[in-house]
This record gives sequence, C-alpha cells and structure tokens, in this order.
Amino acid sequence: MIKLTWALVGEHMDEWTGDDVTEGLAVLEAKVSAGVDASGMQESAVRQWRTDFLTPVVESLRAEGMGALARGESWSKAAGPFLACASPVA
Repeated sequence: MIKLTWALVGEHMDEWTGDDVTEGLAVLEAKVSAGVDASGMQESAVRQWRTDFLTPVVESLRAEGMGALARGESWSKAAGPFLACASPVA
C-alpha cells in the first residue's frame, strides 16, 4: 500500500492511497491539472506551470520514486510551489 500526498503551496493539499503507483500518478496529474485549469491563469501560464512544475515532479516519481517505493523507502520532490511525497503504508 502506498500513500501519495501533494500540495500546491498556499492553495491546496490532497492525497491518494492505493497499491498501484501508476494509478496514483494518474490521480495526482488529473487533480493537479484540474486545479491549475480552474485557477484563472492564462492558457500560456497554465502550459508553463505544467512544464516547469508538474512534469518534473511526475517524471521524478516515475524514475526515482517508483524504485524507492519498491525498496520500501519514501520519496519526495518539489518544483516551485508544488510538492509531492510518496511513502509505503504499513
């Protein structure tokens, strides 16, 4: 079991718990994207936010985080105002 939490600094915090990291990534991307889309930012700012903040965190979770979780370790990554953490749940 894995617990994935994320925060948009000063805006929103959420979490997901389950067995499949790929599912957790999909939930994280969908919920964060929905929040950013609803933020009122111009489309160019939304694209830049995704490129500069969301994508690096998601790619790190796929690359390093999945390996850490498989070893029973925690993982975290921040990019600008976005932070995500994943931990095994006993």
